[in-house]
Amino acid sequence: MPEKDMALTSTHWGTYRVEVSDGRVVALHPFEHDPDPSPIGHGIAATIDDDKRIRSPMVRRGWRNGTSKSTDGERGRDTFEAVSWDEAESLVADELNRVRRTFGNSAIYGGSYGWASAGRFHHAQSQIHRFLNCIGGYTRSVNTYSYAAAEVAIPHVLGDFKTFVNSTTSWSSVSGNTELFVAFGGVPVKNGQIDNGGVGEHGQRAGILEAARNGTSFVNVSPTRASMPAEVNAEWLDIRPCTDTALLLALAYVLLDEGLADRKFLERFTVGIEKVEQYLQGRIDGVAKTPDWAAGICQIASEDIRSLARKMAAKRCKISVSWSLTRQQYGEQPFWAGITVAAMLGQIGLPGGGIGFGYSATNGIGAQYQRLPYASLPQGENPVSGFIPVARIADMLLSPGSTFTYDGETHTYPDIRLVYWAGGNPFHHHQDLNRLDRAWQVPETIITHDWCWTSTARFSDIVLPCTTHLERADLALSPRDAYVVSMQQAIQPTGNARDDYSIFSAIARKMGLELEFTEGKTAEEWVTWIYDSSRQRFARAGLELPTLDDLKSAGWHKIDMPDEPTVMLEVFRKSPETAPLKTPSGRIELFSEKVAAFGYRDCPGHAAWLPPDEWLGSPDKELYPLHLICVQPQTKLHSQLDHGPVSQAAKIDGCEPVHICPADAAARGISDRQRVKLFNERGTCRAAAVLDDDIRPGVVQINTGAWYDPDENGTCKNGNPNVLTPDIGTSSLAQGPSAHSCLVEIAPA
Repeated sequence: MPEKDMALTSTHWGTYRVEVSDGRVVALHPFEHDPDPSPIGHGIAATIDDDKRIRSPMVRRGWRNGTSKSTDGERGRDTFEAVSWDEAESLVADELNRVRRTFGNSAIYGGSYGWASAGRFHHAQSQIHRFLNCIGGYTRSVNTYSYAAAEVAIPHVLGDFKTFVNSTTSWSSVSGNTELFVAFGGVPVKNGQIDNGGVGEHGQRAGILEAARNGTSFVNVSPTRASMPAEVNAEWLDIRPCTDTALLLALAYVLLDEGLADRKFLERFTVGIEKVEQYLQGRIDGVAKTPDWAAGICQIASEDIRSLARKMAAKRCKISVSWSLTRQQYGEQPFWAGITVAAMLGQIGLPGGGIGFGYSATNGIGAQYQRLPYASLPQGENPVSGFIPVARIADMLLSPGSTFTYDGETHTYPDIRLVYWAGGNPFHHHQDLNRLDRAWQVPETIITHDWCWTSTARFSDIVLPCTTHLERADLALSPRDAYVVSMQQAIQPTGNARDDYSIFSAIARKMGLELEFTEGKTAEEWVTWIYDSSRQRFARAGLELPTLDDLKSAGWHKIDMPDEPTVMLEVFRKSPETAPLKTPSGRIELFSEKVAAFGYRDCPGHAAWLPPDEWLGSPDKELYPLHLICVQPQTKLHSQLDHGPVSQAAKIDGCEPVHICPADAAARGISDRQRVKLFNERGTCRAAAVLDDDIRPGVVQINTGAWYDPDENGTCKNGNPNVLTPDIGTSSLAQGPSAHSCLVEIAPA
């Protein structure tokens, strides 16, 4: 079939031509302008109408038959029955009205994680937030599972965080300028397959390989060699998991102790170096942060630490800190420590120097950056002021009325009676899923929009079937990607599925609020409004977009990105007086008086080493001696399309692979590809062993994203490792997720 006759669509993992035959999707073909297309997209062709597709509104029998809206403890285990759309809309409208009138809108928790569609209009997070704001508001969440600790901590250090994530120094600046690239957590290019808002052209692999060809040397500081592409021939420092902060502090100690720190840079561009120096020298806690001290923690030779510090000072050096480093207990510290070392090197704001946040965490990190001013669906104002950190949902449900700290303030968990979820799968993202299961039984009603029977759908009371991106028209307008894509509807909706906008419009009609939600516009009219508003914004910025008719005719449009490489903090370095940071001092705050004043034991006012709880006399270390690392899979985005052929092909006899070094496997009588179980006091999950020389002893690694499916003992039959990970906040400051602070044991199944 000629390309022009194929529907064009865009996803978070790439742009594709959709081949359709007799009204069915038969294949997805990579976009012809993508040099490194992702295979993930092929997983939807076989699943869009399989037996896991939700074809009509469904209501859980136990909830429907209950005499009152109180939980029966059967969510996730009960059966469902189909109902008409009219009945489903009435059930949802009546339940929303009951809860908001009886308990107030703060008793509604609106959940969404935004990854459901790359489309600008059919963006589930925008849709649900707009709807809930129209009916009087809801309790919301703040921050992300990706890097919550940094989202809260780094604004105290640099004045902002997401601005600097988006403007991380481009690979084009690294290539030809960076002599030494030190990657804490590696540069996992498999993660760079994806980006929120759509991907037209994958560039992470090309970026790092070009830098290597132009002479950049790489150091991979990670428990696994595979965290860095083999082609760059990186030096591997197989660090003990969750000890990067100790290593960075020891590097800082050497720079100061040996006179290698750039004192002029520190004096002009930073504040707080005196306090940091006192801490490093042990004048605050009696422990000097020497390489010998760090060697015992990180299990890296002290001389290797000294050698690395000297090489970093002698060369144009780029420090990269992986987003994964924030997802541990005290996850605020690695990024703060990385900034501290980068400031001591004095290369922040120089081409190829300084620090970068999350190279290859997504496709857009390290791209030639230009802020593209796209419009989006207005969400309105939320009259409810209450919120929770996104990773504290189980705490909220289990302990209403209790308090939590967050960024210097104390808040109270609301009493949630109804959870409304659209876009995302908390039974993937969250930790200690058996605990979340218990918490999920507490609300009176849970409503979910989904297109297939994910874990979250199965753990709901009312499930409303929504369309996929192949069953509706939309626009891919990503501020970090050069391609604008007219997403064409390839097939008719499966069964009785409807798009989120149609679902919310009908419920709003039942509640007498349709006009407030729709503003009298159809979905097509909203798409036109978003695009026309974007064109106007582009014109004001001196940029151009084609007309919507021309875009639809061509299918896609490429925006010219800047010729000059992106250099993070370049403007600040050139003139800190006229372009100060948004910190209280206007400079990089290596020591923050504001954070110190919060008085948090678990997050002082400077980068610090805080031993994880499981190291402090806990029996976990003896009972569960292996450190579990959970990584983003190569075959899916989070848990999406786990049931598809691309994801299933990477499993071993239906089990998720768990990588273990041969010596650890032999000590436990485990052979290659053998079925095993991973377990600790929180739960058990099944997997299949892969013996791997490229993973350090004492560490096991498994993909996230398997659909949570517990048996009666809490064992996840599909191998979701989040039954094992601890549900604790990173610290009193950010309350982010701490998934990587996890000890387990492994045994033959």
